[in-house]
Amino acid sequence: MKKLIFALALILTAAMVAQAQSTPAKTTAKEMPASKVAGPKMSFEAEVVDYGSIQQGADPFRVFKFKNEGSEPLLITGARGSCGCTVPTYPQEPILPGKTAEIKVRYDTQRIGPFTKTVTINTNEAGDAGTRILTIKGDVKAMPEKENVPTKNSGIFNNN
Repeated sequence: MKKLIFALALILTAAMVAQAQSTPAKTTAKEMPASKVAGPKMSFEAEVVDYGSIQQGADPFRVFKFKNEGSEPLLITGARGSCGCTVPTYPQEPILPGKTAEIKVRYDTQRIGPFTKTVTINTNEAGDAGTRILTIKGDVKAMPEKENVPTKNSGIFNNN
């Protein structure tokens, strides 16, 4: 009798395992492939660019790279810096779905000292996503002063 119950349990277990293997697995939301967002969708590599510690007069340009991950063309309708020392340049043409582009920002590196400035981007994205805030930061160090060396035009060598 024990052998019969054991055999029945073994057959039942084997049948359940076979049933589980033949049933397609349910896909969870985490496993599903990402679909494109309806409408335009701007996605940045980074929303903060750090100039680091730079010398006065150093390269003033930095770039924010982004991609349109949406299903419709992305339009940047405006971009403005938080002050006159921060000037953005952006693409005027639509960025097609799946394409990348960049916003170039110029900071006045003649201004000595630490800085944190923002650039406000306006797009055709829906709702609050239509306005983005990008940040640049860094620290501009003063150029070392040159020693006063007499030159021909400085008046020291004139015999007047």
